[in-house]
Amino acid sequence: MSWLLNLYETYKANVDRVGEIETKHNDREYTLLPVSHTTQNAHITVEITEAGEFHSAIVNDKSDISTLIPCTEESSSRAGSKIAPYPLHDKLSYVAGDFVAYGGQIKKEEPFAAYIKQLEEWANSPYASPKVKSIYTYLSKRRLIQDLVAWRVIFLDANDKLIDKWDKKYEALHGEKPPIFTLVAGEQESAFVRFNVRKQNDHTMVWKDSEMFNSFVQHYSSLLGKEDFCYVTGEILPSTDRHANKIRNAGDKAKLISANDTSGFTFRGRFAQSSDAASISYEVSQKAHNALKWLINRQGKIIDQRVFLVWGNDDLDIPDPNADTFTLKLELEPEMEPELKPVAADVKISHTYKEYAREVAKALDGYRNRLASRSKSNVNILILDSATTGRLAVLYYRNMEKNLYVDQLIKWHSTCAWLHKYRKNEQGETATFYGAPSTKDVAFAAYGPKANEKVVKGMMERVLPCIVDGHKIPQDIVRSAFQRASNPVALESWEWEKTLSITCALINTREVYNVALDTENDDRSYLFGRLLAIADVLERRALDSDERRSTNAIRYMNSFSRYPARTWSTIQSCLLPHQARLGTRVRYYSNLIDEVASKIKIEEFDNKALTGKYLLGFYSQRHELNYGKAKSGDSNPTIPTSNHEER
Repeated sequence: MSWLLNLYETYKANVDRVGEIETKHNDREYTLLPVSHTTQNAHITVEITEAGEFHSAIVNDKSDISTLIPCTEESSSRAGSKIAPYPLHDKLSYVAGDFVAYGGQIKKEEPFAAYIKQLEEWANSPYASPKVKSIYTYLSKRRLIQDLVAWRVIFLDANDKLIDKWDKKYEALHGEKPPIFTLVAGEQESAFVRFNVRKQNDHTMVWKDSEMFNSFVQHYSSLLGKEDFCYVTGEILPSTDRHANKIRNAGDKAKLISANDTSGFTFRGRFAQSSDAASISYEVSQKAHNALKWLINRQGKIIDQRVFLVWGNDDLDIPDPNADTFTLKLELEPEMEPELKPVAADVKISHTYKEYAREVAKALDGYRNRLASRSKSNVNILILDSATTGRLAVLYYRNMEKNLYVDQLIKWHSTCAWLHKYRKNEQGETATFYGAPSTKDVAFAAYGPKANEKVVKGMMERVLPCIVDGHKIPQDIVRSAFQRASNPVALESWEWEKTLSITCALINTREVYNVALDTENDDRSYLFGRLLAIADVLERRALDSDERRSTNAIRYMNSFSRYPARTWSTIQSCLLPHQARLGTRVRYYSNLIDEVASKIKIEEFDNKALTGKYLLGFYSQRHELNYGKAKSGDSNPTIPTSNHEER
């Protein structure tokens, strides 16, 4: 129950934002819902006067259909043919008293009868607002469809019956296809209608009016059922066995809490009724679910309907563990010494792990200090997904002390770190950053950019504990990325460069190497990687500037990783004509090859497959040759990037 309690606490900490309309990046509106309220997509808006007379009606624009509506326990979970009206705004078949007169079909009882009775109780309660009374007065006249037809919002056939679905045969009666048939997916009777009251000096829409929110909350609270022990708060409060859906979006039918199977399958004889297993108060259920919906809209990430959410009870804006160092802006500050500033491709990276970890810690200190005075500022990490349309599950939940969370982020961004060149800055230019890749980019490195979203979301879930709990990265993920990085001819050049740097970061979580070339490292795989990089750069120098083909070192890279000694012999023979073209400049590269090769022990110069360290050696040596200071014998200190980087 801890995740419910933390969501409940989050709602209470942000109660001042209830009903406040916020906008997502796609211009969709959302809000922290009041208790006993939900959202629905409304297709028609009906304007009513204060005296309860019809004023006007329109078909809503697709960008303005999300509507905050009051709801009861029954209506929030209604399904199929069950009659459970919403208290105010609802489908045409519920709110139109003349629905049957215009050919509307009902199966059992008339939905309008249940709707108008419920609305009457609210309008006559001591908590009713004037707007509720105006809407009730109009709807009790049973002429909504008549007025909508007169305003050409909905349409009838030649027999004065509601048109089910649009057909070209109706063009003789109504002309081109009316907007309502484009906006509503089903029949006209399923159109959702919202109501507004026109008042002088009051331009607040009914579905955005805090007075209306409070009116229904007070009215409905007076109708709640029996009290029971709440397992979340430990208090005796009015309980509920109906809990909210529409958690991920307005069309989501899946619930986190449900026990509606009374046939014996769910309880299996352990309990007589669902409340024996656990009871949750209505208030806690409403506030916790509304906080969850709000947080998902505000800062959640959804991949193939799987929700990844991170938040704090008091401070909502928590550094996202799934984000890369570039997004979190944790890269080293510009005012630092040049040798510690990885902000450009031509800067030599020479800082150590400890130095970099110290700088990441400085970047996160602002967040740590911001939460220092907050007693309930723990970090919550939640992953949700559904296997069926009706059930939503908590796949992962962690509640961490803030300092532990920050320490884990520092460790991740300091150890799973390498130099990356695949991000874009605000000007659309390629930006270089040193740090950890995002979990989504790790998935693409391991399985390719066209990987199925089910694979991506599954891998992101597996990597998350590596970040927040310090677990080792699963070996199959590292192995898959290693194999793709070792096969550049199968990838586009940009994709390979991205895969290479991300794979180096994954491998580096165990090795803790620096991007700066380590000339003292005598590891067999590291040295073979250096040889491959020298061969790649040497051949690239010998080729014409407009030559775009891959070098032999790149073409044989996959074979080289498995049979290094044998493949190196092939690569060396391919280098002979290119060495001849370089003339005197070849001496520097030839000497470098001899220097590196001499460090490999004779007994280790064999065809045993290379480890991931060869990629670290390859990257560091190539970076040194491309961006390092000019070496003796190499008269060209400003060397163009390799073929893959040029593309």
